[in-house]
Amino acid sequence: MGDPHRIGVVGLGVISRAYLDTLRGRPEVRLTEVADLDRTRSEAVAAGLPGVEAVDVEHLLAGGNVDTVLNLTVPAAHAEITLRAIDAGKNVFVEKPLAVTFQDGRTIIDRALAAGVRVGCAPDTVLGTGTQTARAAIDGGLIGRPLFATAVMVTPGHERWHPDPDFYYTAGGGPLLDMGPYYITALIHLLGPVRAVIGAAGRLRTERVIGSGPRAGLRIPVEVDSHVSGVLEHVNGALSTITTSFDGVATTAAPIEVHGELGTLAVPDPNHFDGDNRLFPLGGTGWRTLPRSAGHVGAGRGIGLFDQVAAGRERTPRAGGELALHVLETMTAVLRAASEGRRIELTTTAERPPPVPLTPAR
Repeated sequence: MGDPHRIGVVGLGVISRAYLDTLRGRPEVRLTEVADLDRTRSEAVAAGLPGVEAVDVEHLLAGGNVDTVLNLTVPAAHAEITLRAIDAGKNVFVEKPLAVTFQDGRTIIDRALAAGVRVGCAPDTVLGTGTQTARAAIDGGLIGRPLFATAVMVTPGHERWHPDPDFYYTAGGGPLLDMGPYYITALIHLLGPVRAVIGAAGRLRTERVIGSGPRAGLRIPVEVDSHVSGVLEHVNGALSTITTSFDGVATTAAPIEVHGELGTLAVPDPNHFDGDNRLFPLGGTGWRTLPRSAGHVGAGRGIGLFDQVAAGRERTPRAGGELALHVLETMTAVLRAASEGRRIELTTTAERPPPVPLTPAR
């Protein structure tokens, strides 16, 4: 084995904890530097990670001690940090979404191609046993030809638990751009790329109240639609209906259901790596749970980064930039369709990533 691939992390907010847990102890990568606009935060993180240096963002992006930048900044900063890393000749793996606007996402992919560097993007939860077992069931013919799917995400809003939820309700936020990447990426793994969309959206509250942390009780403005529904036309003819909402209290709907000629498959939450897949066959009398048959067992945030490192130049990463761009266009097209009241055809496509064989936990 050659030298470990060097990783530098920009952005040390809440989500970084899960990534840092996964990065620890993996021999194929080495965490070298961390950076955050809050210097005390980066110093505190580095103090708990032997051999890791706290640096400023400019140093991490321009320096020579990082091969891949793990970009965990807020969505509004994704494009800026990713493009600066690309211009410095570094690979990037960015938290979802790839960018706030489709044009910024397109620029990222085009510039990375010109620079000869790789771009990957969350979510990589779909590489776990939950979504991958569902894909194996569909590809294996357990439900016959897929006809349509439903995807539902309903929550009262992240301000109830997140101490700094402001960005969820500004440009680049909202339930679709925040949570839609999990569901749409899973649907593409299961059913293939999308060719056109329609949509509807609403915003019935103009402010939210922070429910935890030092800012608890503070009211913040809502600048984006907080309930979004869309219909995705897949290239293979299947239709997916997706609803994402920060306005509901609870739901009994399955996170994803795929309906085929021979059965219905209830798929676990794509925001998690694992979970049970349940099958109701045509003519059956009830649901049965399928055994795990594919995916990374016990995976955590960052498995897509490891897949990107392992892919090298030999294959397309399973959580690659082209897929993330297609997901981003799908989401922004749904929002446009809702605003303009019309069907929108997409300009991008993406191949279904290679399936993940059942891979034991390390």
